[in-house]
Amino acid sequence: MSSFVEIRDVWKSYPGIWPLKGVSFEVVKGRTVGVLGQNGSGKSTLFRILSGLTYSSEGEVLIGGQRPGLETRRITAYLPELDPFYAWMTTVDLLAFVSEFFDSWDQSRADHLIEFLELPRDRQVSALSRGQKARLKVVAAFSWGSQLILMDEPLGGIDQPSRRRLLDALFNEFKTGEQTVLISTHLVDEVEPFLDDVVYIRDGEITLAGEAEALKSERGLSLCEIFEEVAT
Repeated sequence: MSSFVEIRDVWKSYPGIWPLKGVSFEVVKGRTVGVLGQNGSGKSTLFRILSGLTYSSEGEVLIGGQRPGLETRRITAYLPELDPFYAWMTTVDLLAFVSEFFDSWDQSRADHLIEFLELPRDRQVSALSRGQKARLKVVAAFSWGSQLILMDEPLGGIDQPSRRRLLDALFNEFKTGEQTVLISTHLVDEVEPFLDDVVYIRDGEITLAGEAEALKSERGLSLCEIFEEVAT
């Protein structure tokens, strides 16, 4: 089966630091991949490269055979860790604004997600709680027919019971079979039930990668327990 995302020996440098050091892995279309690591391990840098917001210093990234850029942005939904929204817009105004960028925007799906995630429709973004802003990013990402979804620490600010409910809905109800999802987090126990593959990153380098069930079977450990071993 051919790979949809290809990351080949990717390095990234900023003055005095190397957030990524020779990262390589591939993702098959339709898979859900956990990019797991502590804060500062390089996860966000990798996602920014995949989204086309920054470029690698060395190496190559391909999405559907193309380097990140205008064409790949048309098929990629990116949920950054920081909120990218206009604070003065209301929830529905913001989603209406976002919808203009995507021909495949599904308003009925957006309305369903707003209802399911209990978001206030007419409240300004500046008045939303941290958890509500996190849920709003999810609505924006899952309301159109993206082929690749990049979720960078999407659970921040959401209480534990709501996190599990959110993830269960996203992956069992709202994710289509053709969508490829990369989710970065250090809350491994929360996302473990939904992952097909995992990539563990520490200090900008991959320490372990593979199919989730195979790794658990080989080591006799949960993904969270494996994370505790390889992340320290």
